[in-house]
Amino acid sequence: MKKIRCAIYTRKSSEEGLEQDFNSLHAQREACAAYILSQASEGWSAVPTPYDDGGLSGGTLERPALQRLLADIEAGRVDIVVVYKVDRLSRSLLDFARLVEAFDKAGTSFVSVTQSFNTTNSMGRLTLNMLLSFAQFEREVTAERIRDKIAASKARGMWMGGNPPLGYQPDGRTLAIVDEHAEIVRHIFARYLVLSNVRLVAGELTEQGIIAPQRTATTGRTTGGIPFSRGQIYKLLTNPIYIGEIHHKDQIYAGKHQAIIDRATWDDVQRKLADNLQGERAASRAKSPSLLAGRIVDQEGEPLVAAHACKNKVRYRYYVSRSLQHEPDAKPTEGLRIPALEIEAAVIQAVADALDDPLDLLTRAGIPLASDRLRTIFRQAEQLASAIRRKQRDTIRDLVSKVTADRGAISIELSLEALCRTFAIEPAPSTTPTISIISPVRLTRTGRAVRLIQRDGRPVTQGKPDPGLIELLRKGQGWWRQIQTGEIDIATIARDEKVNDSWVSRLVRLNFLAPALVEAILAGTQPASISAASLRTADLPIDWNDQIALFRI
Repeated sequence: MKKIRCAIYTRKSSEEGLEQDFNSLHAQREACAAYILSQASEGWSAVPTPYDDGGLSGGTLERPALQRLLADIEAGRVDIVVVYKVDRLSRSLLDFARLVEAFDKAGTSFVSVTQSFNTTNSMGRLTLNMLLSFAQFEREVTAERIRDKIAASKARGMWMGGNPPLGYQPDGRTLAIVDEHAEIVRHIFARYLVLSNVRLVAGELTEQGIIAPQRTATTGRTTGGIPFSRGQIYKLLTNPIYIGEIHHKDQIYAGKHQAIIDRATWDDVQRKLADNLQGERAASRAKSPSLLAGRIVDQEGEPLVAAHACKNKVRYRYYVSRSLQHEPDAKPTEGLRIPALEIEAAVIQAVADALDDPLDLLTRAGIPLASDRLRTIFRQAEQLASAIRRKQRDTIRDLVSKVTADRGAISIELSLEALCRTFAIEPAPSTTPTISIISPVRLTRTGRAVRLIQRDGRPVTQGKPDPGLIELLRKGQGWWRQIQTGEIDIATIARDEKVNDSWVSRLVRLNFLAPALVEAILAGTQPASISAASLRTADLPIDWNDQIALFRI
């Protein structure tokens, strides 16, 4: 019979009588202990740890014994919480809802001895759901009242709190202009109209020593005192507060505050922003920017589209043939689906290696070089290669104009204009606009995806172990130890994991994987032939040498 661990929680609001040998806390504990004893046939037993809060109100959750109880519940040391009455746990409906939510998260039940309240059965859970429904109703009604009040106030042009934008400070229910900061805002709008590029505006501000003014937020947090970021500038350029408007959802209202920017300047800036954002998302705001978006094609010249997929809250990026993206009937084998990290790593490596010998690049382009410029060019090439290896997106996209993913190799076209600009040299009149370099990696298909393989069979991206492969090894070894000691059998594991026996058996076999294969997986240097799918489905030989030959190490 499974042992069910029961924690008894007691509470008394006042300290009166606590000095007595037998007080209210003792009485509550005895009643709860007797109830637990009556359920001994079900496996119930009281944990010895006392959880007693004397002289503390039930209107707060900040109680020492209660916090210790919650910590033990989160640690998995309590199965059922037993109290004398519900109000011993909390007198606040909202606090009670929070407690029950914490209990549910940990799989812990709740029992009230004197009130027929027991969440281990269906009736107790029904009662609990009714109480929580009323709590939810109270929260939603309160939220609706707040939302309605905010909407009505904004319709009258009022400022409804929060951190004011640069150039303003709160003034009751409106905003007052801070003249010194407002001049910076006007300068940013004016420079964007001239430069038409947020990155260039940010760079110019930094060169001129114009930084974000230091301000203290409503929370007391100090911000500013550093150069403007591109994100800050973009947010500033799109904030309608600066033309005297208050926006609320899809509605626009005239604000009570004065405008800093005139309507004509605002409209011109918004048109430029809209033109610059067409076709490509601003990568500085992307969580995982695709370095080669809009630059990469297959051997037929068909563009590969930057795409992603999420699995177990992990985001995986790919470059996918347009046909696979837009034609639902297309077969996976008819197009390419290349892991972004792999092909980006191959391109970065090839470009950086080519920059290690800048004279070869420029000679191939037919550009004559003066001897007094060689030392400078080598130094600039070294700096450029370092920026490429650090994956500086702007630098890579400025230099790489096109990438062609072929079956046998990756062809990369470098912008000659960008190279000459970096090296401060003039291109020869007869030179072509690009210089081609080759990355000697080949494509191999693994299921739907295409992998990039080096000439010796190793994957392009190395040195970073695959957490999925390591998890398979961990499971296989853990299950094998349990089976050896007789704690469990394959059928039980399969039932607990909700998989079939064959799947468990295949993972247990990984405990007998050749040490060379295990070391390669842990180091992240395994060949592309080793994947989670191949380990689960391969007919694994007993002999280690045969295993190594099977996976072509």
